[in-house]
Amino acid sequence: MVGLYMLFIIARISDSLLFLFPAPTMFIYMQDLMRFLREDEALKTMSVMDGSSESERISKSTLKNWVVNAFRERRALALTLNDTKTAVNKLHHMVNVLVGITIVVICLVILEIATSKFLLFVSSQIVVVAFIFGNTCKTIFEALIFLFVMHPYDVGDRCEIDGVQMIVEEMNILTTVFLRYDNQKIIFPNSTLSTKPISNYYRSPDMGDAVEFHVHIATPADKIAIMKQKITSYIEIKKDHWYASPTVVLMELEGLNMMKMAVWLRHRMNHQNMGEKWQRRALLVEQMVTIFKELDIEYRLHPLDINIRTMPTASSARLPSTWEASPS
Repeated sequence: MVGLYMLFIIARISDSLLFLFPAPTMFIYMQDLMRFLREDEALKTMSVMDGSSESERISKSTLKNWVVNAFRERRALALTLNDTKTAVNKLHHMVNVLVGITIVVICLVILEIATSKFLLFVSSQIVVVAFIFGNTCKTIFEALIFLFVMHPYDVGDRCEIDGVQMIVEEMNILTTVFLRYDNQKIIFPNSTLSTKPISNYYRSPDMGDAVEFHVHIATPADKIAIMKQKITSYIEIKKDHWYASPTVVLMELEGLNMMKMAVWLRHRMNHQNMGEKWQRRALLVEQMVTIFKELDIEYRLHPLDINIRTMPTASSARLPSTWEASPS
């Protein structure tokens, strides 16, 4: 509901701006929002737009990305509600069948139609049915507990199971359909999923990340200090992408000629949208490469000592064409 409300507000603002200004407006500024909203609502609107709080304006691409993300979340919510409703309806039918059988048996007992021999016969048949379908009933019960009590994910959530990232495509009582990164559908029994650890990216808070790199051991300490300062400054400038105060640490030495370093930072988002995560990371890596080139920080191999023990004997008396033979 909040997303639809914000979408309605932005649509009204965009239409009003086109009406008020004769020339087409490329950006929406804080002053434009203040014409329709209170100051706190305008600030909240600017904050929900990725990149708008940094530049203090909303561009057309920013508005488009926000609308697309709102539509995706709304679609995932609708699919979740639809699958949940379907599962509840199936469960309701199963309960109706059990209740109907119970009512029939009680009515037969009350009307004294069912004798002791008949009840004994019915009990024996129930034991046989329980022996045949006992495992199935156990599986259904475990699936119901997993689906309605544990409920570790919804439709559209990015999950990681057995080291594989997948998107929840469909939820049923007995099975869950996942969509892998290559759009291959994978069906897991819910009873099996209840025994596996499931990582849910969508329900996670703002997540961290790490960028590892190597520098030569002979790199001066002042260059490393400047490099840390520039990387930290760039991350703090992009406050819409990452939290402030990242950590640049020296992790270990490798091969006595390289120092392994890492930048530990925290995104202002979880990794549900993996494409956006890698785009932000790519911008940071590109900036780090620029910093390395500015500071002349290069990768160098470890020097090798070459010892020549013997030289091959000359097998020819011919001289190069540029040499002159000495007079004998």
